[in-house]
Amino acid sequence: MPIHQAIILGIVQGLAEFLPISSSAHLILVPWVLGWDDPGLAFDVALHWGTLFAVLFVFWRDWIRLIGAGLRSLGDRRFLETSDRRLFWSLVVASIPGAIVGKLLGDKAEDTLRSPLLIAVTMSVMGVLLWWADKAGRKDKLAEQMTPGHALGIGVAQAFALIPGVSRSGSTITLGLALGYSRDAIARFSFLMSTPIIFGAGLLKFPKMLREMHSGASPLGWDGLAAGCIASAIVGAFVIRGLLAYLRTRTFAVFAVYRLLVSVGILVLWFSGKR
Repeated sequence: MPIHQAIILGIVQGLAEFLPISSSAHLILVPWVLGWDDPGLAFDVALHWGTLFAVLFVFWRDWIRLIGAGLRSLGDRRFLETSDRRLFWSLVVASIPGAIVGKLLGDKAEDTLRSPLLIAVTMSVMGVLLWWADKAGRKDKLAEQMTPGHALGIGVAQAFALIPGVSRSGSTITLGLALGYSRDAIARFSFLMSTPIIFGAGLLKFPKMLREMHSGASPLGWDGLAAGCIASAIVGAFVIRGLLAYLRTRTFAVFAVYRLLVSVGILVLWFSGKR
């Protein structure tokens, strides 16, 4: 795979990881539409490390404050006394379902759930649900008001993102909106909770990545992996900041419509025999 393809896929990852449109679906669809080779596991890991760097770049101050609050709560056993403590433990609770499901089913899902037709279905269904939640939700709660029950539910929603087309940010934002959280608050919570999940997934796959690279099975060299990683990190950081600003005055409607249009496009290509 040429480096320019790695950069393009890195840009796609940076965009789709944080917008509620499914990065896993787009990383399957772009090579499928353009006739590119599958970049392999090592490249997937590199892209996810890139988006991890993007989250940490934007939220490093938040994480230092939240981790400090979490450690203090362990010392005095007052876990929900302040807003930072509540948010920290909500993020911990929300990360548990995704970690369990990812460990148990991650490899199987990656190998079997790659059909463009499945992606068309999940993209459209989640598009409709996102539109409904954006319209129906009260949108009057802040991320710091997250309850353990809501955090657990959002964590379960995140676990469904193993299915391409569902989207980690899309599923968590959709449920958060339905539970009454404001658009920018649930987006911020979604981005923060992606940090441990992306880190854990990258760490889990890292030994396999090294074996693939050392065996020569990867279609990309270390330069291609670095190019994709850097592209996803830079684009991801801009997308996080841009989306949070966008949501202060606008809705998720454009992303719901985009999902439906992508679904239609997949079906047209599939049934026309062009792909």
